[in-house]
This record gives sequence, C-alpha cells and structure tokens, in this order.
Amino acid sequence: MPIPEDVTGEEIDKDVRQELQSLPKTLAEDVAKNLVMVARLIDEDPEGAYGYSKVAQRLASRVAAVREAAGFAAYANQKYGEALAEFRAARRMTGNLELWPLMADCERGLGRPEKALDMAGAPEVHKLDKAGQVEMRLVAAGARRDMGQLDAAIVTLQSPELASHSVQPWTARLRYAYADALLAAGRESEAREWFAKAVEADKDGSTDASDRLAELDGVEFVDALDDEAADGGEKGESAPAEDVTEDGENARVVEDTQGDDEAQDTHGDEGTQNGGTEPREH
Repeated sequence: MPIPEDVTGEEIDKDVRQELQSLPKTLAEDVAKNLVMVARLIDEDPEGAYGYSKVAQRLASRVAAVREAAGFAAYANQKYGEALAEFRAARRMTGNLELWPLMADCERGLGRPEKALDMAGAPEVHKLDKAGQVEMRLVAAGARRDMGQLDAAIVTLQSPELASHSVQPWTARLRYAYADALLAAGRESEAREWFAKAVEADKDGSTDASDRLAELDGVEFVDALDDEAADGGEKGESAPAEDVTEDGENARVVEDTQGDDEAQDTHGDEGTQNGGTEPREH
C-alpha cells in the first residue's frame, strides 16, 4: 500500500521504535511507516488502517506492537474474532494486561457477554491501573445490557469514579454510559441530569452527550443552509449558474501467525455491531 511522502516512521512511539530495533534497519523503517498509517487512519478510515496493519503484520508478525496494532485495526472494523486473537498474541508476547478490557469487549462483540463478565471478575482486573479498571467496568455494564439486565448495568456503573467531581480522561464516557442506561430503564429525569454532567466533562467531543441532552429537552437543530434552499424553492427562485462556485460545495493510528494456535482458532470470527451487542457503547 502507498505511503505518503510526509510519513517517515519517526512519528511512532519510542517504545515501539525500540521494539523494531530487533529488525534489519530497512525493514524496521517500512514497518514503522505502516504503523504510522494505522494510527493516522484508524478513526477516520478504519478499512484503510486495517490494510496497513496487515502489511505491517506480514513484514514483522513477531513484534508485539505490530500484533497490537493489527488488533486495534481489526477491532475498529468490527472483526472481533480477529482482534481478540491479535490482542491475545500481543499479551502472550509481552505479559502486559492493558488489553484485558478490550479482549473482554471483543467477547461481547462475538455475542458472548457471559465470557466478558467472567473476565471482569478475573484476578487480572485488580492488576490494571485506574483507567483500565474503569474501562473494565464499562465493558461489564455493557455485557449486562447485552443480557437484558438493565438494573444490574446501572449498579455496575455506580462507583467512586462516577461520583467523583474531578474530571479524568474516562469521566465523560462513564457518565454517558450511566445516563444511557438510566434512559433505557425509563428513568428519564435522572438520565437528563447525567447527560448534562457528561457534557460538562466532554471537552473533546468523545461522546454525543450534547445531542442526547438536546433531544431530551426537545431541541431540534435545523441547518440554516437547508432553510435558505427551502425558502428559495418556495419562491421559485434558483441561483444563476455563474453564482454557483466550488466554495458552495459541501466537503466534509500495532509471532508469527503460523504456530499461533490460539490466534488461528479465533481468526475469521466476526462480531456484529447490531447483533445484540454494541461494544463501542460501553
């Protein structure tokens, strides 16, 4: 796959660069560039990121960072079986537990919420940092909802982190999940309160809490451009061809798979976002 000229490979994290030092220099550079493309595209172009992750994996499948990136790219494309296999491989190679919540969420994506709950109660969770423990709580609550246990999901989210007034990287998502669970349980006034609290904490727009709050308040947003177009249509007016310019057009980031029995057993199983599981909405 083509690599843009502005990508040098130096953009990758220093820990990943250190991992790549086990490779020949030219190969390490090629892998690094593909990893940079995974990171660059994963949010806006998941399919493109997945393509670059497969190239990196083909070049250096024994590098843990490559397997991890492949897992994230597969996860972003709802290929939950493949993502789970890659995360497992990366964990075996490093012993790192940071991927535990994501692995549990893949189980949800594969339609196995009971397995996700088992992982939420495993000893590994106590070894996670605070962010990881909160993420695990979100996954567990999502699993409860998958099983139709709304009240249990609400209780699962009730925690010191939810009650805290300090804003942490996870605060907005935790409050949002709580508000969403309350709304699903028919507790609309409480849901509105927590959507508002999520908005306060969501400085980077990681959730659509503001839209959900507006919806509860009966606020409808109307596109002014659409209004103008509608008004012009009612009057039977149309813009002269010479007045229509391009300015008016709407434009709008990682072991060899052979011999990795566990990964091979799981590859190819794909979770469905709409099949009763919504892993990205913990």
